[in-house]
Amino acid sequence: MKLIVGLGNPGKEYENTRHNIGFMCIDKLLDYFKINLDSNKFDGKYTQLNYNNEKIILLKPCKYMNLSGEVIRDFVNFYKIDINDILIICDDLDTKLGTYRLRYKGSSGGHNGLKNIELNLGNNEYKRIKIGISNNKNIDTKDYVLGKFTQDELKLLNQVINKIPDIIEDYLKLPFDNVMNKYN
Repeated sequence: MKLIVGLGNPGKEYENTRHNIGFMCIDKLLDYFKINLDSNKFDGKYTQLNYNNEKIILLKPCKYMNLSGEVIRDFVNFYKIDINDILIICDDLDTKLGTYRLRYKGSSGGHNGLKNIELNLGNNEYKRIKIGISNNKNIDTKDYVLGKFTQDELKLLNQVINKIPDIIEDYLKLPFDNVMNKYN
């Protein structure tokens, strides 16, 4: 079983904000697989699908970003998901808007959602797709990540989001090294 989590903040006021890229990617996957988030558990909206005879859970934690690790921990414990079968999709201040990086593991880089995941899993060795949102040093970081994208930024960002189904398809079929080599 694999767990694919898109990080974000719940609520309409956070739609199209920089911190909600993970939610935007899950929405893209839902469209791609022609499914809906049809279940609620452990403060998360999720769905399950079968892909190549393997169960896949797509999850949006419904707690705020800095508590999302609690939701992920509960899913991991309930479904007995191995740390190697977790993929987190999140924003990255240190990566240029319109670009992305795939990683096996790593530090939180100051990202509160990743900090909370590491705290709750006791480990930072989960796979991740980090999508660049750039960083505007003239705006307080909290205000920046909770700020909405401009139309031009959304156009650029959608080029990355549109690649997510292909990346996920490969992730579900290939060793992660191969996926990293193909997309990094």
